Amino acid sequence: MSLQAGCQAGLTFFGEGFSRTIVSAYVLNSAFFMMILRQLAWIILLAGSAVAATFSPQKVTRAPRPNIILITVDTTRADRVGFLGSPRGLTPNLDAVAKQGVVFTRAYSQVPLTTASHATIFTGTYPQFNRVNDFGAPLTKDLPYLPSMLHEHGYKTAAFVGSVILDPVRGAAPGFDRGFDVYDAGFTTRLPGTDRYKTEERRGGEVIDHALTWLSKQHGGPFFLWVHLYDPHSPYDPPEPFKARYASDPYDGEIAYADSVLGKLLNQLRARGLYDGALIAMMSDHGEAFGEHGEREHGIFLYDETLHVPLLLKLPGGHPAGKRIEERVRLVDVAPTILQLAGVSTPQIMQGESLVAMWKPAQPGKSTAGGSQTVAERPVYAETDYPERAFGWSPIRSLRTGKYLFIQAPRKELYDQLADPSAEHDLSSTASAVTETLSGRLDEFRQKTASSTEGSKPRVDPELVEKLAALGYVASSDSKTGASTGTVDPKDKIEIINILRAALLQVDDARYAEAISVLQQVQAKEPGIPITYLALGNAFSWLKDYDKALPQLRIAVELFPHSMMTHYQLGLALFHAGDFQAAAPQFEAAVARSPRWADLHFSLASVYARLDREADTRKELEIAVQLKPDDFRANLILGRMLMTAGKPAAALPRLEKAVKLQPGSVDAHLFLADAYSKLGQTEKASREQMEADRLGAAERP
Repeated sequence: MSLQAGCQAGLTFFGEGFSRTIVSAYVLNSAFFMMILRQLAWIILLAGSAVAATFSPQKVTRAPRPNIILITVDTTRADRVGFLGSPRGLTPNLDAVAKQGVVFTRAYSQVPLTTASHATIFTGTYPQFNRVNDFGAPLTKDLPYLPSMLHEHGYKTAAFVGSVILDPVRGAAPGFDRGFDVYDAGFTTRLPGTDRYKTEERRGGEVIDHALTWLSKQHGGPFFLWVHLYDPHSPYDPPEPFKARYASDPYDGEIAYADSVLGKLLNQLRARGLYDGALIAMMSDHGEAFGEHGEREHGIFLYDETLHVPLLLKLPGGHPAGKRIEERVRLVDVAPTILQLAGVSTPQIMQGESLVAMWKPAQPGKSTAGGSQTVAERPVYAETDYPERAFGWSPIRSLRTGKYLFIQAPRKELYDQLADPSAEHDLSSTASAVTETLSGRLDEFRQKTASSTEGSKPRVDPELVEKLAALGYVASSDSKTGASTGTVDPKDKIEIINILRAALLQVDDARYAEAISVLQQVQAKEPGIPITYLALGNAFSWLKDYDKALPQLRIAVELFPHSMMTHYQLGLALFHAGDFQAAAPQFEAAVARSPRWADLHFSLASVYARLDREADTRKELEIAVQLKPDDFRANLILGRMLMTAGKPAAALPRLEKAVKLQPGSVDAHLFLADAYSKLGQTEKASREQMEADRLGAAERP
C-alpha cells in the first residue's frame, strides 16, 4: 500500500469535512499539528492493515510440528530414577533431560503388564475400553492410535522394541504396527542352548543401534520415534561392566545399563541438532515388586511398587525447564498430551486428558499460595485381569482418589496414602463407609469407561505360549478349575505365583531338574493350576523321561480340553515315545484349534508318515508350505514325496527352494540332483550331485 493511499485512507476515516477544518484552523499551531500527525500515522497503519486484510490473502504461520521421541523403559520403579529422588545414581542421562523438562512425580500405570500398558499409552484409553487386557489380544482398528494419527498428519514413524512381548507378528502384540513405517521386532522362539538376547528379547544397545541407523536416514519432515527397552525386566542380567558393578543388585544394573544406552541416543540427537527442538517423552509401562505385599515382579497386585512409574516430558525449546508436577497423573493421559503438543486434534473417543494445562502459567485467581496452578484432581484407576485369565482367580481393580488407595478384591482394602504411603495398614474394616463409597465410585467409573463391544479373542499358539513362559508369564487359561474360579483372592495365592514364575524361567534356561522340583512344590500346594501340569510334562519331556511326562500332560489335556497347546505337547511326547497311533488324534485336535500354525501341520504330517498315511502326509505338508513358504523341512520332504510319487516336475520347485533355504544340506542337493536327472537336465543334475559329494566329504572325519 503506498503512502499516498494510506494518507487517503486515513483522511477518509476521519471524513473530508473534519480534515479540512483541522488543517485550515490549526496549521499554524506546530505542536498541535505534530500531535495530529502522530495520531494520523497510527490510524494510517491501522487502516493500511485493514486494507491489506481486505485485499490480500491471509497468511497463517503455523509452528513446525516437532519431532517426537517416545521412550518406554520396561519394568522401572519410580524410586530408582534420580529425577524422582533416588540417591542411587542410576539414571544420570535421564536426570539431565529432566532438568530441561517437566517431571511428574506421581504418575501411575493403568495395568501392570507390558502389552496392556503400552496399549493404554498409545490409545489414550483404559484397558476395559481398548480390550487389550491379555497377551495376544489384538489392538483393533476402531481404536484411536497415536502412531497412526501422527502418520496421517505427515509424520514418519518408526518403532524399535526390545521384546517379543511387543512383537505384532510373532509375539503378543497384534495390531501394534498400525501406522508405523518401520516396526523393528522379529523375535523367535528360544531353543535349548540358544541365547535369549538373540531370540525372545534383545539388549538395549542393539535396540538403540537399530534406531540410530533409521534416524540417520531421516531428512526433512517431522518424525515419531518409539524406543522400547526391555532390560529391567526379569531375569535381571545386565551386561558388563554393569554386571560386576551391580552384582548385589542386578535389577539396578539393568536400569543403569538402560540409562547408559539412552545416553547414546540422546547424544546423537544433540550431535545432529535434533535434541533442542524435539518433544521427548520418557516413561515406564509399570514398576516391579521385590516382596512388598508378598509379590515378586508384577502383574498381580496394584500397589505403588508396580504402578507408580517415572514420567517426564522435554518440550521443544526446553521450556518450561525444571518444572515438577506433584498432582497424580496417568499413563492414559500421555497420548492426548503428545497430540496437543504436536498440534493434532485429540479424538473424543480418547479417555485420557492432556497434561499441558498443568504446567501453563496460572491464570489470575487460580493460583495456590505457592504460586502453582490449581488443577482438578484426576482419580487414578487401574486393573489387572491376569490372576483371572492365567489362574482362574479373581481380577483386581484399584482407585486412587484424594488421600485414599482403594483396592477391589474378594477382600477389599483401603489405605490412607498420606499417612501410610507404603500401604501397610488396611483401614477397610475400621472405615467401612469410605470403603463402600469408593467401591461404588470404582464400579461406576469402570462401567462408564468400559467398551460396549466384546473384545477379540487373544491369539495364542504354542510358539507364543513358549515365548511368554520364557519371560515368566502364563498364557490365558480356558479351563475352569472348580467352584472357586473367579472368587479366590490372589492375596492368598501370591507365593504360588512367585515360585511358579521361577520354575518357568528355569525351564527357559534348560535347568529342567531344578524346574521339576519347584513345579512339584507348586502342585503339592495348589493342584488346581493347569499350567503346572503342562510345564512339568514339558520338563520331563526335555529330559526324555516320557513315563513321567505323559501322565502330567494327560492331566493338562483334561484340565485344558479346549486348549491347542496341551494337545500339541501331549502329541509331541507320544510321538517321541514312539506311540504314533496315540499321537495322531492329539495333533489333529491341536490343528483343529489352531489351523493356521504351520508347524502343527508339519507335526501332523510327521505322525501320518509313520502310520503310512501317504495321502494325508502330503496334504498336511502342502498346507504347511502354503502357510510357511520358507519352511526347509516341509519343502524338502514334500519334494521327496512328490519324486517318489513319480512327479519330478511338481517336486522341482520344492527341492530348489530347500536348497536355497539350506545350501549346506547334503540331502537337499541329492534330492534335487535326482529331480533334475528325472527331468533330463543332466548338467544341473551333475552339478547338484557334485555339491552333495563335496558337502558329504566335508562332514566325514
